[in-house]
Amino acid sequence: MHFIDLSIGAAIALAVAAPIAFLWLRRARRAEEEARRSQRLAEIGSMTSGLAHEIKNPLSTVGLNAQLLIEDLRAAALDEDEADRMVRRVETLQREVDRLGGILGDFLQFAGRMKLDPQAHDIGALVEAIGDFYNPQCEQSNVILRVQVPGQPIMATVEEGLFKQALLNLMINAVQAMDCTGGELMLRVVPAGDRVQVLVIDTGPGISGANQDEIFHPYVSTRTGGTGLGLPTARRIIEEHGGSLTVASEQGKGTEFVIALPVA
Repeated sequence: MHFIDLSIGAAIALAVAAPIAFLWLRRARRAEEEARRSQRLAEIGSMTSGLAHEIKNPLSTVGLNAQLLIEDLRAAALDEDEADRMVRRVETLQREVDRLGGILGDFLQFAGRMKLDPQAHDIGALVEAIGDFYNPQCEQSNVILRVQVPGQPIMATVEEGLFKQALLNLMINAVQAMDCTGGELMLRVVPAGDRVQVLVIDTGPGISGANQDEIFHPYVSTRTGGTGLGLPTARRIIEEHGGSLTVASEQGKGTEFVIALPVA
């Protein structure tokens, strides 16, 4: 009888332990795969960053020489129409060099390692500061900027420059979405338990459901001429701080980006 009871007990224990062991094994494999993936991404990021630097240096030299060539053409004893035609061609070359330099800069910022020196900051004060900084651009684009922050400080540990850059990327994206047709851009700081949320809300055309899944992928842009790295860089910066960046949008009604950061 005791043998039967022991057998039943062992069977029950095995039945309970087996799913737990399977779950543990699955989690261990997932963690191992994630570690290998992170290592591969780090290696790719290091390699591509080095390659981008190798391209950026001679590109800067090309831009400098284009500027010198423009100055020489203007000073040369050439027919005025011929000189203007040659200068316009070189200026086109210079603009393309500058554009490629900007793309490389965005790429290096996205792919390179971020060196964080986070400090405790009042998020409301940082949001007000970046609002003051960007307000002239909003006015130029016929966008009304509104900033709402709590009356008391809400502290979070962030790298001030990187946080402001992530927020500025979202604001630039919002203003460009409204495409100088006018609208409103609101920045709100909201306490949310052990997190602080920064909401970036615009009254633009909104983002389709399909595009909402894609906009945080590198080189995906809904705007002609965009590099498609602003939003991925913003999300990466926020995630490096242990936070999250999400989007909610409805076509014809606008878009809301939500930054969520752990409070200090």
